[in-house]
Amino acid sequence: MVSCFYYMSTEMEEKISGHLNNIEVRHDIKILLACETGSRAWGFPSPDSDFDVRLIYMHKKDWYLSLNEKKDTIELMLEDNEIDISGWDIRKSLRLLYKSNPPLLERIQSPIIYRSDPDFLHDINDLANLCYSKIATMHHYLSMSKKILPEIEDQKKYKLKKFFYALRSSLACRWIIERNEIPPIQFEKMVTELNVESNLQSRIKELIELKSGKEEAYFHTGENDLLDFIRLNIDLAENKGLSLPSAKSKPAQLDVFFINILNAK
Repeated sequence: MVSCFYYMSTEMEEKISGHLNNIEVRHDIKILLACETGSRAWGFPSPDSDFDVRLIYMHKKDWYLSLNEKKDTIELMLEDNEIDISGWDIRKSLRLLYKSNPPLLERIQSPIIYRSDPDFLHDINDLANLCYSKIATMHHYLSMSKKILPEIEDQKKYKLKKFFYALRSSLACRWIIERNEIPPIQFEKMVTELNVESNLQSRIKELIELKSGKEEAYFHTGENDLLDFIRLNIDLAENKGLSLPSAKSKPAQLDVFFINILNAK
């Protein structure tokens, strides 16, 4: 079920549920997790934001008993591109988890869940904490911030959507340095728990409200204080990022988890 605090029309919820049922039948799989990612899960959607539905799924045990590598992803654009569904097989997901892959770490934290196996979701989050690598996760968010910021700086007007991407990824960098937890998927949690200055918090809240009433194509200007804040977070990450620790997990831990899932289903 979709988390209760998140508004979604009954019609859209039914459409997504129907597509998930069809995917399970068509691909002969079991969905372990179907959730929202992107701006809706981050907490700053626009009225025309699409639905980024992300899956972790598994096949029957015999599917894995092959010398040939089989397709381990699902990608679909549905409802006139309003619903973007993509998924990773459980084996691929665990390989990514071992590398502390940030999109996967976000996926298993999503506050908007369409379907899940509760035991699986609990256990994979526990395993994620063992696999969490500060330096690998930092590389992802720092690269994103450094790529997007110049695109904003070089233009008199920029998409507010891109601005939020740069701001969120730079805050994730700061979180990695200051906290011993995986960066949260929810943007507001980072803003409030990192003790961002009150004037910046107020402006961020205003911009979230603004974005909620503007379409994705909306262009914005200004925000020098927040742009300076993004630069500060990037500088902090570049100065301290190379000394961050890697993960302490071992592949055998993921092997056991994978085998237990196959045997239990």
